[in-house]
Amino acid sequence: MAMTNELLRYFRAKEKERASETAAATQCPFCSVQCTLQLVEERIVERRRYKAVPTDNPTSNGRLCLKGMNAHQHALHPERLLVPLAKVDGRFVRVGWEEALSLIAERIISIQKEDGVDAFAVYGGGSLTNEEAYLLGKFARVALKTRHIDYNGRFCMSAAAAAMNDAFGLDRGLTNPLSDIPLAQTIILAGTNVAECQPTLMPYFYEAKKNGAFIIVVDPRETKTAALADLHLPLKPGTDAALAVGIGKVLLDEGYIDEAFVRERTVGFAEWKQHIEAVEMDEIVRLTDVPEEKIRLAARKYGEAADAIVLTARGLEQQTDGYAAVRQWINVVLATGNIGRPGSGFGSITGQGNGQGGREHGQKADQLPGYRSIEHPQHRRYIASVWGVAPDELPRKGVSAYEMMQKIGAGEITGLLVMGSNPVVSSPNAAFVAKAMQKLKFLVVADMFLSETAELADLVLPVSSYLEDEGTVTNVEGRVCFRPAARKRPGEVKHDWEILCAIAHKLGKGRFFPFTSAEEIFNELRLASRGGKADYYGVTYERLRRERVYWPCPDAHHPGTPRLFTERFAHPDGKARFAVLPFRPEKEETDEWYPFYLTTGRVLAHYLSGTQTRRSPALSARQPEAVVEIHPRTAKRYGIGPGMLVHIETRRGAAVVRSRYNDQIREDTIFVPFHWSGLGQINNVTSDELDPHCRMPAFKRCAARVRPVVDLGRN
Repeated sequence: MAMTNELLRYFRAKEKERASETAAATQCPFCSVQCTLQLVEERIVERRRYKAVPTDNPTSNGRLCLKGMNAHQHALHPERLLVPLAKVDGRFVRVGWEEALSLIAERIISIQKEDGVDAFAVYGGGSLTNEEAYLLGKFARVALKTRHIDYNGRFCMSAAAAAMNDAFGLDRGLTNPLSDIPLAQTIILAGTNVAECQPTLMPYFYEAKKNGAFIIVVDPRETKTAALADLHLPLKPGTDAALAVGIGKVLLDEGYIDEAFVRERTVGFAEWKQHIEAVEMDEIVRLTDVPEEKIRLAARKYGEAADAIVLTARGLEQQTDGYAAVRQWINVVLATGNIGRPGSGFGSITGQGNGQGGREHGQKADQLPGYRSIEHPQHRRYIASVWGVAPDELPRKGVSAYEMMQKIGAGEITGLLVMGSNPVVSSPNAAFVAKAMQKLKFLVVADMFLSETAELADLVLPVSSYLEDEGTVTNVEGRVCFRPAARKRPGEVKHDWEILCAIAHKLGKGRFFPFTSAEEIFNELRLASRGGKADYYGVTYERLRRERVYWPCPDAHHPGTPRLFTERFAHPDGKARFAVLPFRPEKEETDEWYPFYLTTGRVLAHYLSGTQTRRSPALSARQPEAVVEIHPRTAKRYGIGPGMLVHIETRRGAAVVRSRYNDQIREDTIFVPFHWSGLGQINNVTSDELDPHCRMPAFKRCAARVRPVVDLGRN
């Protein structure tokens, strides 16, 4: 026994001698908080172990959620793509980069020659860095000269972005720093489940509660966020605009209007007032199914507060009247003057890691860098001068993300580059999208994995992960954040920006894409944004290595702008706009055949289409499959037991998921997360109806029916 213990001590000592530990700074790749961390790699003999250790920053204050703690698992996953793959006779085979790039250039040239310059399109992603989002927009417009570029951020922020632009003259996710939240006396969370989507922000709300804030949550189900609320308004899905109108009516009728603010800092109040006065509360109650006394309580608590904040998110925005719903809440904010000071403001909580920066600098169909409009002559001239092309060489605006898919289905778009997105899972009516993509003459996908979209591609290009890709992102509160590269790239992996530059060179446009580092791209982005609404000119890598900087930041000496609209709004006259918009029911209503409202969303363990989180063992184990949340009374009426497989059908198709009882969801509503493909892919059945103002799809409401899978054979 003594000899055995001595040997154990000897081998442990030798093992310790051969052990080492390294730590590298990085940033979580997932939600818009962009928490910072150190990835610690421990090597013991031939084994390696990793752990994520949160580090301090002014947004999350040293916090890290479940996803951030395990993000490295997907980046180190054995399924990572390491070499370019070309499809030959239905199978992927390895090809060299030179062959891959030559094939891309050849197919782009032939498609544009045969079908027109706009026949080749570009589809980007809200997780690309600012540098890559900027370069993708430039690539589409200068290297390809196509008008068809959009990105999956269209499904994230387009309703709020359009509404804030029209109301305030400027769109930034939050008009206030997050540190203002604990200062508010009333907080309204409309269609946002912060506890599961941005969990490291929850301490701001806990602190607000401790300070005596009254929290109101608007959501058809009692989420983990709603559990925090002093008042939960479980409205009927798709009726958020009507609820906001009802709140506005109470504020007007009961004298909560800030007349001085309205007079001095807004236009359009008289028209809004006339419209609201004609509204009947009985109609609001009928539409929303929220009792009048609860609507009045919410309005009074908001109106009485010296400082109040309204925050919206996808629950309210992903509807065919999402733009109108956001504008109605902004009307409420403007009528009470609750904006532009500490503890008072409005915001839309960004979902994707760089959903904000991704649209500011050129991925959106109608936008040029710095939030310039692609249709505005002066904006076109300025960007053309930065890029070294003639203004008339720049294409005009294209169409939205889903409309691009419709054009693919119609044969108008015949070639597509997808970078940083998985539209076969994330699009509405996704079964149609998958069929449409199979019609393409050429599909090239740049991704870390063989995603559901990549599986349909003719060519797949391996790209770097967040651990390897240096760059910047813009977080939920409008701070530009620097993310260093923590590891070397594996295999033959390239950065997205390197791929774009290489293709441009193959197309003979290399002089416009001379970049050799992300910082060089950022410096051109700074210049391109200069003087625009989203002005990054005063932000440099040197500065970002020391601090996170709020935009707009027009020069190196500017401190950044934590709080917007303190003195004036961004319209030329400095005033905000009220909006008079009819609240109307969604086109797709329930009926005897489809009696339930289907709504979709996220869960804590997963992110977007699940391409990354489903490859994290720790996250996948926490929730390995899609489930349908259904009220127990509803389930029992249809013979659905807990944990039973359920067939969900809409007018577009069907999905099969497992049931989960939730007695805090409306009995006429079912909820399914959208992170999975296959039989549980709920976006195969979601509605492709689009908001007329911003082209946001109606993910949050469609009519559905349910039945247990065991009953399928009877019908």
